[in-house]
Amino acid sequence: MKHKCFISFKTEDEYYKKAIQNDLDVDMIDKSLNEPINSENEDYIMQKIREDYLDDSTVTIHLIGNHSAENAPSQNQNFIKRELQASLYTTKNSTKNGILGVILPDMIDSIYKGTYECSTCDKTHNYVSINDDTTIKEFSYNYYIPKDTGCAWGPEDRYCILVKWDDFVNDPNKYIDLAYQKRDEPIAKKTKVRP
Repeated sequence: MKHKCFISFKTEDEYYKKAIQNDLDVDMIDKSLNEPINSENEDYIMQKIREDYLDDSTVTIHLIGNHSAENAPSQNQNFIKRELQASLYTTKNSTKNGILGVILPDMIDSIYKGTYECSTCDKTHNYVSINDDTTIKEFSYNYYIPKDTGCAWGPEDRYCILVKWDDFVNDPNKYIDLAYQKRDEPIAKKTKVRP
C-alpha cells in the first residue's frame, strides 16, 4: 500500500531528502515541499504547508541530523517544529500522521550510546539518547512518552518510529509501514502536539 509521505528536514540535510525521493525504491506518494513558498511570512508559509502538503499525508519522515535538535546553536527550528506539530494534530479534515525519525549518519554516535545496567530491574538496556540535544521536543516527547511504570520503553510505549539511515535505505517501505500503523495503536491517544 502506498502511503502519502511528507519529508521534514533541515536545509543542510537536503541531500538525504533527495536520495529518498530519487534514489531509493520507496513505494510512496511524495507530499513533500520541493519548491520554497514565495513569502517572508512564517505563518502564511506554515498555513500553505499544512493545507497543500500535510493535510492529506499519512506519514511524516523526520530527518534527524546535526542541525535538527531543539538546542542546536544558531538554528531556527520553527519550521520543523511546526511541521511535526501539524503532523501530530487531528483535524476534521485529516488524522494525525505516523512519525518516522530517520537518523542520519552524522548523528548515529550522538544517539546510540551503547548499553547500561538498570538499577531498577538489573537488566541491560540500550541507551538511545533522544532528547533536546539530538532532536526537537515534538519528536523526543512522542518517542519517550511519559509512563507510570517500568524502567524502559518498549515499542508499544512509543508513538514515533526510529531508524538509522543505513537500515532505512535497505527497506524504506518497512519503516514507513511501521510508522503508518502507529496511528491505530493505543499509544496514539497519548501523543502531545506541543510538549
